[in-house]
Amino acid sequence: MVDGWKRCPKAVSERERERGGGSPLIRTPLPPLSSPSPWRHARAQPPPGDRILCPGILLRSRLPSEDSVPIGIPMASVTYIDDSHAEVIDPPKNEEMLDVTELVGEHIQHSPKPNVTSYGNVRELLECPVCLSAMYPPIHQCSNGHTLCSGCKPRVHNRCPTCRHELGNIRCLALEKVAASLELPCKYQNFGCLGIYPYYCKLKHESQCQYRPYTCPYAGSECTVAGDIPYLVNHLKDDHKVDMHNGSTFNHRYVKSNPHEVENATWMLTVFSCFGQYFCLHFEAFQLGMAPVYIAFLRFMGDDAEAKNYSYSLEVGGSGRKMTWQGVPRSIRDSHRKVRDSYDGLIIQRNMALFFSGGDRKELKLRVTGRIWKEQ
Repeated sequence: MVDGWKRCPKAVSERERERGGGSPLIRTPLPPLSSPSPWRHARAQPPPGDRILCPGILLRSRLPSEDSVPIGIPMASVTYIDDSHAEVIDPPKNEEMLDVTELVGEHIQHSPKPNVTSYGNVRELLECPVCLSAMYPPIHQCSNGHTLCSGCKPRVHNRCPTCRHELGNIRCLALEKVAASLELPCKYQNFGCLGIYPYYCKLKHESQCQYRPYTCPYAGSECTVAGDIPYLVNHLKDDHKVDMHNGSTFNHRYVKSNPHEVENATWMLTVFSCFGQYFCLHFEAFQLGMAPVYIAFLRFMGDDAEAKNYSYSLEVGGSGRKMTWQGVPRSIRDSHRKVRDSYDGLIIQRNMALFFSGGDRKELKLRVTGRIWKEQ
């Protein structure tokens, strides 16, 4: 007994009382104490509409409204005590109890999906600390949570580059799932690409993006300069001192004093401007088996799809003989080595080249003519 109240028997429903089970909940007040009890100061009047379920259950109902729903919430102890009237209350059955989380979930306002530009911080988390490139599965992490890409893991000898702890074979699955939810702009958006792509599709798109910069087509050295076509044209003219010609026909002579040497025999690159486009004419020597051969081919300064709109022909001859070759220019997306190794051009064997040169066969003198035209 606490503060003049008897302990109540367990409340039962009307149906259970008809079957003879249990007894009703009766509240019986005791005579007031002569001295004030500290428990009375802790009591408070319940808000209107609240009722007490015994033992230890408070039934709180909201003010009437069209969408109001009474909720039964188990409590650890009785918070409000009603002194006015004794009453019998049917406790809700287990199957009738409401799931509070479901009810609360009905009133949650889902915020709109954030804009892709708000993912800046997440993109930094997906940057490998070693190569500074975007990480793709499998993403590895150390025991302290530092991450790095799978390509850099062998380079750090199984040591975390941040804390120097052993890496092991721990994958950061959480970060991989976060990456899968991102949609990011193409990294070539400054060049004109306006596409937005899922994180794991972005890398494939960027490898084929039509707006990606072109690499320098100069074959005489491993030049790493990249940019758009106007920039590369100026770069070839100013930095590589390449001959620039206007027109769709050409006539060039290639001379070499020692035709048996192949080293450093990438002789000539000439740029032609016609039909509002730029074309690169290559002439070089390379080793094929035991003997050097010479090849001439044309490359289009643009994408392959546009290069197919043009054709060209090459002709070499001398001593009353000539060889002709006709084809479609290759895009500078393909390196000059790739084009050369595919033999996609006019190929001249050394003996034939010396025959065309005439004389004592100790000096190579080749005259190559050609023209470019646009397919209708």
